[in-house]
Amino acid sequence: MPGRDILIGIDAGTSVIKAVAFDLSGQQVAASSVPNRYHSGADGAATQSLAQTWDDCAAALRGLGAKVDGLATRTAALSVTAQGDGTWLVGKGGPVGDAWLWLDARAAPTVARLARGGANRARFEATGTGLNTCQQGSQMAHMDAHAPDLLDRAEVALHCKDWLYLNLTGVRATDPSEASFTFGNFRTRQYDDAVIEALGLTHRRNLLPPIIDGSQVTHPLADDAARRTGLLAGTPVSLGYVDMVMTALGAGVYGGAAGDVACSTVGSTGVHLRAVRAGDVHLNDEGTGYVICLPIPGIVTQVQTNMAATLNLDWVLGLAAGIMSDMGHAVTHRDLVQQIEGWLAQSKPGQIVYHPYISDAGERGPFVNADARAGFVGLSAGHRYPDLIRAVAEGLGMAMRDCYAAMGPLPGELRLTGGAARSRGLRGILSASLNAPVRVSDRDEAGAAGAAMMAAVAIGAYPDMDACIAEWVTPLLGQAEQPDATLVAAYDALYPAFSASRRALPPAWDALAAARSPKGH
Repeated sequence: MPGRDILIGIDAGTSVIKAVAFDLSGQQVAASSVPNRYHSGADGAATQSLAQTWDDCAAALRGLGAKVDGLATRTAALSVTAQGDGTWLVGKGGPVGDAWLWLDARAAPTVARLARGGANRARFEATGTGLNTCQQGSQMAHMDAHAPDLLDRAEVALHCKDWLYLNLTGVRATDPSEASFTFGNFRTRQYDDAVIEALGLTHRRNLLPPIIDGSQVTHPLADDAARRTGLLAGTPVSLGYVDMVMTALGAGVYGGAAGDVACSTVGSTGVHLRAVRAGDVHLNDEGTGYVICLPIPGIVTQVQTNMAATLNLDWVLGLAAGIMSDMGHAVTHRDLVQQIEGWLAQSKPGQIVYHPYISDAGERGPFVNADARAGFVGLSAGHRYPDLIRAVAEGLGMAMRDCYAAMGPLPGELRLTGGAARSRGLRGILSASLNAPVRVSDRDEAGAAGAAMMAAVAIGAYPDMDACIAEWVTPLLGQAEQPDATLVAAYDALYPAFSASRRALPPAWDALAAARSPKGH
């Protein structure tokens, strides 16, 4: 396609929808974004308008067109990824109400019932994924029991990116990643009848769409979508995998020895992934985490997620900000962040255990406990504020190690993205916690890049994903920063205390939850 030198990646996240243009070698050209909107209810509902989501996606693409001269005629292909899990029902006349997002908690009673069922372990061993309220399978099972009319009126159950793909191409489909971790088997990348039966949804199987791999198959941009987006009808469109693995792909989760490389996004939350051969997946006894396919034959990611990561640092810095404000010396969050390195230098490593479960939702990786809460173990009279800062930072490293330990042997290299990647001191703590060198990706829009990489392979710009990674990902990885041997020794000694106290605390969390609840509830 002469003159077509642009690939577009769409990343429809929970907070923002982005459209990003890349050249064929992976250099970012321009980006356009539109804020996302969803609604929360007192009953735990978190919903989003399907029509509004498509309108916002189209607006982001039009905004990109305003920034890139001749975008329509230059676009070789586009690809779409989006927030994972959730349930986006479509019927004969269009959307069946608003989507249930991954944030929706209404299915909790159904998850508890299914988790007690005798078929749940077999479901986990097929999907590699722990049951939770985020997932479409749990949500559909809850709808089937409590709001069956929603499913009765639906013709297909989609995820967010699948809904956008339907609007872009007119094709109802999903991808191997979300299909297999919800309703299938990660080894075959197909639906699994036993999994569907374990969820009690055999009679709803007709709602599950065909599975297509967007690194091999594209569909043309539909006429109406072309008018809405300003792009040319017939432009190839690729259905990306779920955003979590698209971000990891763009940031470098794959590109070394399979199983030896890990990728963590340490921002407000923590997402920890490692790429392994499907036959080497380690399924933990607790039945937690995800196994999500990569668009690479035979390779999947094992995933564990922390509900809160740098939110813990925000909390401990907020203590100092509050005290200083009360004393008439207001400081900004930025001022305090700039002090972290100095505070770390004033404190001794490995002295205090901190469990970073500061989220009101508790924790989900590598264990699930909605009542889990943060806390310090081992404080003494000699400890001062810098020691608390270090303990909180080390808690992030210990929680990361806890997650990777639940996936098998610790990785040999960590690729790091998110807010923690900007701090050399924090990088050093995370590196030493795993006893693995750290490399930081310079890729700004990793999710959109991962999606665009799938389009690049699909249209033949690269012969396979390995070749694409070699040009799009590897050159953007910084030099490896080796772990400090003294810190490694300190954290090898600290981790057993972290792990033992984490396992001992659930009765205390239960008692606290009971004490805090209104009397009689």
